[in-house]
Amino acid sequence: MTISREQAHEAQAYWVTGSGHGELRPEAIPTPGPQEALVRTLYSGVSRGTERVVHEGRVPARVAERMHAPHQEGDFPGPVKYGYLSVGVVEQGPDTWIGKTVFSLHPHQDFYVVPTNQLTAIPEDVPARRAVLTGIVEVAINALWEAGPRLGDRVAVVGGGLVGGVLATILRKYPLGRLQLVDADAEKRNLAEKLNINFALPDEAENDCDIVFHCSASNEGLKLSLQLAGDDSDVIELSWFADKEVTLPLGEDFHARRLTIRSSQVGAVALPRRHRRTNAQRLQLAAATLKDPVFDTFLSSECQFQNLPTSLVKLFEKPGGFCHVVAYPKPEE
Repeated sequence: MTISREQAHEAQAYWVTGSGHGELRPEAIPTPGPQEALVRTLYSGVSRGTERVVHEGRVPARVAERMHAPHQEGDFPGPVKYGYLSVGVVEQGPDTWIGKTVFSLHPHQDFYVVPTNQLTAIPEDVPARRAVLTGIVEVAINALWEAGPRLGDRVAVVGGGLVGGVLATILRKYPLGRLQLVDADAEKRNLAEKLNINFALPDEAENDCDIVFHCSASNEGLKLSLQLAGDDSDVIELSWFADKEVTLPLGEDFHARRLTIRSSQVGAVALPRRHRRTNAQRLQLAAATLKDPVFDTFLSSECQFQNLPTSLVKLFEKPGGFCHVVAYPKPEE
């Protein structure tokens, strides 16, 4: 069943209106042009770390313009329409797109119009709900392209949250010499066991790593990453610290063992692949990677779109969890 153009002339979108507050606002949406599509949203995802920073108005002014999401409206600290994990079905547009399930880097909104070249077709054997993780898998792929793990490498992933967990899930299929998921939360051992990955608390983690991926967004996690890295090796930094100050003992492991801290930021394709892969190709690979049902592990809670303003407040009040799924009304509802 599709929705008529008359029914879809107005949408609703979630806006952050002030520090810790948000609301649903009506959105007028245009008629799709020749190379555009009208998408009816099925699910969107909340990446707790980044969206909490936005929700609390903590995006640093110096990088506010650079941190704009692709279809964001408004400016930081707000009011701002933000989000980047959206999955829907094409209701209107070119014939080759009609009825396709698609991923878009779009904020939380029930209908929207975007150019078709900004949509990623989801494979038929990837459930729409799981497909909200496409943008998170894309982050992990970019970090892997940045680091280039080799046969027999000793690798640690520090931080077992959403990004770290997804990254470790992909890494477990690499022919590594060693892979450890390191987290200060002992409960993350359950995740590691489910993924069949070795788990370690910080004081148990093995050092002399060829690559350390840091994903905890904490001062302690980055300090530990430097301690675990082997001589002349790399720490790949995936965390966004936003306005948090970081203090590191650079006179210790970093200096004495000639370590490198390298940022992996998904806004651009990692340099080793930048001239041979596009952002669209990276997203296509991420969508295909989600055929593995193990990724359902990272869908940890759900709310209805109409309850999103109150649900986000509760979500950010408590730590833990992975990707929060937002379910949108079906046509018959």
